[in-house]
Amino acid sequence: MTWVLLRGLTREARHWGGLPDQLLKAGLGPVTLLDLPGNGACWQQPSPTTVRAMMTAARASLAALGLMPPYSLLAMSLGGMVAVDWAQQHPADIERLVLVNTSMRPFNALAQRLRPACWPQLLRIAAQWKNPAGVERRIHQLTCANSDALQADTAVWQQIRRSAPVSSANALRQLLAAARFQAAAAAPACPVLLLSSAADQLVDPACSATLAAAWGARHDRHRWAGHDLCHDDPDWTCQTVADWLAQGTSATSYKRPS
Repeated sequence: MTWVLLRGLTREARHWGGLPDQLLKAGLGPVTLLDLPGNGACWQQPSPTTVRAMMTAARASLAALGLMPPYSLLAMSLGGMVAVDWAQQHPADIERLVLVNTSMRPFNALAQRLRPACWPQLLRIAAQWKNPAGVERRIHQLTCANSDALQADTAVWQQIRRSAPVSSANALRQLLAAARFQAAAAAPACPVLLLSSAADQLVDPACSATLAAAWGARHDRHRWAGHDLCHDDPDWTCQTVADWLAQGTSATSYKRPS
């Protein structure tokens, strides 16, 4: 089984932190990290303005690496939209999906997909986009509930931003792609696990619940994490995925008792 990890809006492979190593230690590897165009190793490329084009680029990247399908995708936020489009357009490519704090039309309303309470903070982030220290501290406050390593986290994230700066134009292109994306009504043809966070300030966890109900998929909700669940509690993330796999991912209607 090859796990492919896809991050969200303006984030890249290094933002997964220690999660890839923990997946390997849990016996869930091997793991391949992909950057969407405009982010990370691809920061100098223009970001597509559609999720479909992002998906096509990700698919081509794996082919260029010589990695053949089927793949298991673990994807967060915007990456989750890319993963769903991939599974719906090329079902033979995808063995299973794990979607973290994602949302999409036609299943979720705008006010759920991007909570109005976070809009002022997002505008402040946009206003100081070229200030790595200020931007990364605000992103941490907005996306993370676990602040135990705040100083270390933001120092690492500032270095990432300086070494591979996502342009404001690419950030807007990615936001446009996320806003425009509309998934097909039919559920992906593979098993799906949805993970959400009760304290997500960006995306209402009801989005994952709605997707799970529409697709007959399992939904596990973390009781205190923020939007960046994989940062806040990577142990819980790995264990939940491992439990899901151990119970047989073909039984997608299974839902863990809360």
